[in-house]
Amino acid sequence: MKILAAFLVILIVLAAIVLLRAMRLVPTPARTVRLEPERSQRAEKYGKQLAVLIRQETISDRNDPDKSKFLAFHEKLEELFPNLHATCEKHVFQGSLLFCWKGKGTHAPILLMSHHDVVEAGGAWEHAPFSGDIDEAGRVWGRGTVDTKASLFCMMTAVEELIGEGFVPECDVYLASSCTEEISGEGAPLTAAYLKEQGVKLALLLDEGGMIIKEPVAGVKGTYGMVGVLEKGYADLRFTARGSGGHASAPGKNTPLVRLGKFMAAAERHSPFKDSFNDTVKEMFGRMAPNMSFGMKLIFANMWLFEPLLKKLLPAISPAAGAMLHTTLAFTTAKGSDGLNVLPQEAWVTGNMRFIPHQSNEESIALITGLAKKYGIETEVLFQYPPCPVVDYRGSGFQLVEEVMHEVYPGVDVCPYVMTGGTDAKDYRELSEHCLRFAPLMINEQQYESIHGLNENIFQGALPGGVDFYKQIIRKS
Repeated sequence: MKILAAFLVILIVLAAIVLLRAMRLVPTPARTVRLEPERSQRAEKYGKQLAVLIRQETISDRNDPDKSKFLAFHEKLEELFPNLHATCEKHVFQGSLLFCWKGKGTHAPILLMSHHDVVEAGGAWEHAPFSGDIDEAGRVWGRGTVDTKASLFCMMTAVEELIGEGFVPECDVYLASSCTEEISGEGAPLTAAYLKEQGVKLALLLDEGGMIIKEPVAGVKGTYGMVGVLEKGYADLRFTARGSGGHASAPGKNTPLVRLGKFMAAAERHSPFKDSFNDTVKEMFGRMAPNMSFGMKLIFANMWLFEPLLKKLLPAISPAAGAMLHTTLAFTTAKGSDGLNVLPQEAWVTGNMRFIPHQSNEESIALITGLAKKYGIETEVLFQYPPCPVVDYRGSGFQLVEEVMHEVYPGVDVCPYVMTGGTDAKDYRELSEHCLRFAPLMINEQQYESIHGLNENIFQGALPGGVDFYKQIIRKS
């Protein structure tokens, strides 16, 4: 009885601690970010200017070396931003752009980035993908509005207007825009190599990445600026199964396609990769916890107790959140026999891997190679690069972004998070310890989901805030 009583006391104390920790989290006061009259007037002007850039189609294609469409886009930029082109040094690297606005030289330089190539735009759109239409709600429609011509427009507008005001920055300000980001091409590597040759060390780099979005995680209220501080590594692998082939009318057991199917099912059902709540994810959920539903507060305010459970549940609840905890593998393309009635002598599938820093490329590839061997499957690494260095959210770069966010978007919280996709910033890792992935534009869930999908659009009312954000970053650098 004494043991049972002691156990009950421990449970009561534990429950009290869990409840108290959750109850101490005070929600951020709900605030609506409104468009001020002055910003409203600018929004209409900016929307029309952005539409000009959207109408210039800039789909990148690794099999097409012709850069004429990108050079035509550059001409549009020159028309829209005469001050920038008259004042800044301009370099072109096979269609990719770099501008340098010389400052007073009292501080280390900064680099603002957004690519101007886009992905293809098939399917049935509400507005043609390169129409640049602006609807009654003030949405600019077209491929590239979110990814990433709007942020490019905002950073260039910031420089254009600051030059017009006679402002001279304390540091050199670089603007970079690749035309090969979507195909992992040569634009960013060539630009980064040039800067490295010039001995440039950046105090801050801001590329595409997270944006400003309401309720970024189910059950979390409020609006957040999601700043990417960790970009996962990348690899493409081919998994090949071989057999004797033959006629499909008399199939044997475990033919190449069957073995590949078993392997893929096993990899999905029992992932060999290790889950871990890294420091970035813990900080992200810690900042969101005050605005969570009470049930979620109980869990996330007591990570010391519930972390093992969350490792199991989070990937099932949210694949996007789960991808922040581990290396991922997605099977993407496949090839079997050329004949409908022929068993393949060789079949293969490809897998796209994204590596988390706590489990290296080598370890992750070894794990999946070992699983493939169990099914008689060979593994070939086609291409890979490692995770980028994790940016300290306590560092000067993140703190500057956070400070400016609170000035330009009062009431919006700022969270570090894990970038599960890739950016051009990976090629600049040697140039700065503060490579952040963040576009300061407010979007909704539909607009976020339209990236690389149908009906990409952005509210023109988001543009003035983006311009003001980049202005303040430049002024304070």
